[in-house]
Amino acid sequence: MKTSLTGIKPTGTPHIGNYLGAIKPALELAESYRSLYFIADYHAFTSNHDPKSMRSDVYDVAATWLACGLDPARTILYRQSHIPEVFELTWIFDCLLAAGQLERGHAYKDAIAHGESPNAGIFNYPALMAADIVLFDCNIVPVGKDQKQHIELARDVATRLNHLFGEGTVVVPEIKYEESLLVPGVDGRKMSKSYNNYIPVFASAKELRSGVMKIVTGSEGLADPKEAEGTTVFQLYCAIATPAQANEMAVKLKKGGYGWGHAKQDLYEALEAELGPSREKYAALRADEKALDRILEDGAVRAREISLKTIDRVRRAIGLR
Repeated sequence: MKTSLTGIKPTGTPHIGNYLGAIKPALELAESYRSLYFIADYHAFTSNHDPKSMRSDVYDVAATWLACGLDPARTILYRQSHIPEVFELTWIFDCLLAAGQLERGHAYKDAIAHGESPNAGIFNYPALMAADIVLFDCNIVPVGKDQKQHIELARDVATRLNHLFGEGTVVVPEIKYEESLLVPGVDGRKMSKSYNNYIPVFASAKELRSGVMKIVTGSEGLADPKEAEGTTVFQLYCAIATPAQANEMAVKLKKGGYGWGHAKQDLYEALEAELGPSREKYAALRADEKALDRILEDGAVRAREISLKTIDRVRRAIGLR
């Protein structure tokens, strides 16, 4: 069985956009691959220097993914910071990469373009990501098109290491492009915490309904025919409902006599049916941080069974052992 790897950056409580666009498709990988999932806390540290926030965000992410169906016995879930070999391999890669490759990193270039003074972590971000991937003999890295540059750099540095020190020293990862589902927020823009237009995955039923009812819609009257395509309500409904249900909503909107309030209620009921049953599980998981620590630590032990073998091969190949 081939190995897949998914990184999860802890940036606050996951929202419905994260669930529909990332969590659901990533969890499906466990059906076909030996799947590893890691919480990228050192990636988050490039911008989050608040210890309390960092701890809370890590637990929020772990509890959300577990409640959504991640099975820690069947897969491997760990914190990036629990794997010291990641940072050793990052240094080795730094010594193989040209500075110009890191200068072309999206985050670094964007920061410079906006007149900012990015820290060295942002500059070195692509090397750390390459180490995250190559360390675990990953065959498949599912990413959106926006991550293409990072995966290509990981492939480049892995290929370079093999060329210099022996073919087969590390696995060169394949890229598995995923069509990123653009999940709109309540204002029609991409759902994002930075826009404050999101609905948390495990908001209470009351909060979930309130969030859905805030979705911006057209001003057509109840009897007027309405075009479903391109509207936020319909896009969200398509992401959560069956194709037959989505088609039914489009027909009813087109016919008239079915208002945006009706459509929002149907969307709320579909979201509640999908997420409601896991709400109590999330609350119980999030309330027991010691249990979450045990799961993450157990995952780290199993992850290091892989990482130690890889770093040993690399050390021997480059002459350090």
